[in-house]
Amino acid sequence: MNEEIKVKEIRLIDEEGNQVGVTATKEALKTAQAKNLDLVEIAPQAKPPVCRIMDYGKYKYEQSKREKEARKNQHVITVKEIQVRPKIDEHDYQTKLRNIIKFLEGKDKVKVTIRFRGREVAYANQGKEICERIAETTKEIAVVEKPAKLEGRNMIMVLAPK
Repeated sequence: MNEEIKVKEIRLIDEEGNQVGVTATKEALKTAQAKNLDLVEIAPQAKPPVCRIMDYGKYKYEQSKREKEARKNQHVITVKEIQVRPKIDEHDYQTKLRNIIKFLEGKDKVKVTIRFRGREVAYANQGKEICERIAETTKEIAVVEKPAKLEGRNMIMVLAPK
């Protein structure tokens, strides 16, 4: 920027974005100072380096505003976990289902974990039925990202919002 540019000749772009051509660095710097603007090196790797006449403070301010706006619009997807037992009662099932729907509507992924204790692991088909029932109930608002799979003593299924 300005006096920090050490090369003798640069390719100059004026404040409107028009290409002026190859000029001496000192001459371009005088032109920028006459207009109360800065001479900023855009492409130092080019031959000759490309410099532009602009208000650097205003440019940095607008860039920070754009970055702030982009951060405001992004949504971080988190994974919420719901733990269920294979012998779940109907009321408890409805409560867990309500929470799953709430998480999916909040644009979060849901990891449904069915925990088997003791000899319950022999009844893995009950866990699969529960997973299928949850997937069927939430099919309007969710897609099954990872189908139900038995991993050790847990059966895991992941739902993602549509």
